[in-house]
Amino acid sequence: MAMDKTLQAVLAATGSFFAITVVFACLYIFWKGSKPKSSRSRYTRPVRNPPATALTSVAVDESFSFDPSLKVSMEEVVKATKNFSADLVVGDGGFGFVYKAQFSDGRTVAVKKLDPDAFQGFREFQAEMETLGKLRHPNIVKILGYCVSGADRILIYEFIERGNLDRWLNDSSSSDGDGYDDGTGFRLPLSWKTRIKIVRGVANGLAYLHGLDKPIIHRDIKASNVLLDSEFEAHIADFGLARRMDASRSHVSTQFAGTMGYMPPEYKEGFTGATVRADVFSFGVLMLEVATGKRPNLPTKFDGTEMGLVEWARKMEAQNCQMEMVDPGISKDDLDEANVKEYFRIACHCAGEISRERPPMKEVIEMLNQISI
Repeated sequence: MAMDKTLQAVLAATGSFFAITVVFACLYIFWKGSKPKSSRSRYTRPVRNPPATALTSVAVDESFSFDPSLKVSMEEVVKATKNFSADLVVGDGGFGFVYKAQFSDGRTVAVKKLDPDAFQGFREFQAEMETLGKLRHPNIVKILGYCVSGADRILIYEFIERGNLDRWLNDSSSSDGDGYDDGTGFRLPLSWKTRIKIVRGVANGLAYLHGLDKPIIHRDIKASNVLLDSEFEAHIADFGLARRMDASRSHVSTQFAGTMGYMPPEYKEGFTGATVRADVFSFGVLMLEVATGKRPNLPTKFDGTEMGLVEWARKMEAQNCQMEMVDPGISKDDLDEANVKEYFRIACHCAGEISRERPPMKEVIEMLNQISI
């Protein structure tokens, strides 16, 4: 009985405490609700305006020509490309399709319609075009002008007759009527002399870019970004990934970029800074591709083991097998063994594993000029 009384007392005390707590809570809520609100206690999250460069924040319509003799307008571009007809596509470069177009004045040009995400905004795009539009070198494709209309951005280049180098190295099935075939419609392989000429042209173009007051790093040197004119002179194209660099700096911080097979080994180790030495590596790979006819992005066998083109070339060179490395389509009558060995030595030097040991392009030109053709 005593236990029951004790339990009753505890329950009664607990109930009273709970009731009092509820009453005080209600009074506190009522008091807070009736208190005048101070404007100083309110906080409004600041609203961020979209960047001034974003196309969504400003409607942009602009056309500009770097060539005074060429009139550029979006209307002219649409007409010349037949509203960007698939029948006129001549390439699928970085960040967009390339069309062959003929302007009303009769001039044939290459028109590139950029993907919407190729540049962050109009001002960035405009700055890039002002830089690239001033480049003048025999081995650099000229940008003739550009057009912007809303989200559409168009680049206008000089048209290079024989198309890209990749096509000449890897597609012999048809000459496309370019007048460089064996009479049966099959394209003739490029001669050793022509290949040396092409490689020298690319080297000269790269040396020019790297030698500017603010060097330009291309970042995507490869066969499909080298165009050939009627005389098989090389022209470096597609600056969609290019970056300018202060001469006092060793690299430009940037995102991972480039093409598999041409990218330097330091990229695989996590370094993504754009450097002139990365361009040199890609050039070395290009040299190997030009001489061997082997694609850098496909495995090559050495003693039954598959490996990349650069590793294969190093092993072949170490065994003094340079003559066996040459594209079988090249006539052996065109080859001088000493020159072939020197060529592959230069290529492997450029495609060296250690970045700082790769030669600058000016030195590469000097070495290439020692190869007689």
